[in-house]
Amino acid sequence: MMGGWADGRSGGLILAIALGWSACPPVDLTAQDAKTAMQRAESAFTLVTTLSANFVQVITNPMVGGPDTTMGRLYQQRPSQFAMRFTTPAGDRIVADGRWLWLYTPSTTPDQVIRTAIPRFGGTGPNLLAQFVEHPGERYTAHWLRADSSTAGWADVVAMTPRDTTLPYTAATIWVSRLDGLVRRIEIEENGQQRVVVLRDLQVNAGAPAREFRFAVPAGVRVVDQ
Repeated sequence: MMGGWADGRSGGLILAIALGWSACPPVDLTAQDAKTAMQRAESAFTLVTTLSANFVQVITNPMVGGPDTTMGRLYQQRPSQFAMRFTTPAGDRIVADGRWLWLYTPSTTPDQVIRTAIPRFGGTGPNLLAQFVEHPGERYTAHWLRADSSTAGWADVVAMTPRDTTLPYTAATIWVSRLDGLVRRIEIEENGQQRVVVLRDLQVNAGAPAREFRFAVPAGVRVVDQ
């Protein structure tokens, strides 16, 4: 569902998290370790009840010019609450309140908000990380690419091809931390464009403000159901 939330500057979050730097190289891994990395990511995610992080999202579409960069704070709470509060562009929001997914982008369409019902059963709903780490062996063909590092430590970079052709993207690459198993970066190919999301200052199971999962329709703004 994630990639299909919306198009444009603030649409659909793909989860990516900044990696860390280590002075010593990791033990070499080979292509067959994709399964190990994905199992580590899946196990780590089962322990996550709430998550928040600063994000930077970069969308590159060769049909419309140069890269478009947005940023803000992301919040997630099981089972189906999710929010992105944008600081650039300021005021844009994506909110999943457990029943509805709201997309409000006053930076481009200030007079409307798009509302989509969240499926009650099946799938991963608006849960960004779950798109890639819940039952990954059933949903993707995975291929280990390399080990990578930055200030958050070493990570395994895994390329993922969806087995389910109904998914809104054709390919994804994720960075799985060797420190805690959490996904630190996601790159997605969708609708002829590339979307990259990097998360920093990640907080797990530290709670999330309830107000972030509520959306009040501003005065004069019409609701468009999809």
